[in-house]
Amino acid sequence: MLEDQDAPDGGLRYRRVAAALREAIAAGEYASGTKLPPEGVLAERYGVSRGTVRHALGVLRSDGLVTSRRGARRTVLAGKRAQSFSELMSFTNWALSIGERPGARVDGIVRRPAEPVEAEQLGLEPGAEMYLVRRVRTLSDEPVMVERSRYAARVGALVAELPPDAVSHTEALVRHGVLFTDADHTIDLVEADADDARLLDCPVGQALLRVSRRSTDPLGLPVEWSEDRYLPGTIAFTVHSSVAASTLARRHSSQG
Repeated sequence: MLEDQDAPDGGLRYRRVAAALREAIAAGEYASGTKLPPEGVLAERYGVSRGTVRHALGVLRSDGLVTSRRGARRTVLAGKRAQSFSELMSFTNWALSIGERPGARVDGIVRRPAEPVEAEQLGLEPGAEMYLVRRVRTLSDEPVMVERSRYAARVGALVAELPPDAVSHTEALVRHGVLFTDADHTIDLVEADADDARLLDCPVGQALLRVSRRSTDPLGLPVEWSEDRYLPGTIAFTVHSSVAASTLARRHSSQG
């Protein structure tokens, strides 16, 4: 049974309810076109308040899994679920959506002048100050990814004040009014360097899946330029494309 939103980590409860409902839908417990149980029934089943259930259903609605007609029970929609923007942006939200326990540990925070490519990606003047934050991310206490996030000084200063074991920097920044609304993702392979090997307990030169991400706010201003390096076998990405529309782009890269 899940605890209610009044618990110390209650802000996470609605996401866990949403994850449980996603699993039930994927398993066929609620088929396409059927109605979900009333909010009161779901609240009793998961041991949370109706407000928490309502919040969880809002997440499923934004993911395109259920309808949103006011005053009516939610109906399950057909088709496979596309991963939500928040799950693609946030390791924490993705881990919770699949029922895993996310963790994080800061390995280093450096404030220094931006290198030319960093200044370009963050929209800074050459040599402007920025923050580089390196963290190891875990699933159920097992290290799976090294995260290197670069921020302009105004955002990095907020990150530097967070506790070293803060699980989600993204959510903390949102609470400070820093909004993430668009992002470009580039996925390729890279060899593990000495820091990767130390933090992931893998050999130097081990092939790692690299996900580079540049995030912007509602005005199109860069918020973060991040590089995540995953151990093989810990994550996979699925991209849907059609003749009508596709967000997938393929290019040649000689990056090391």
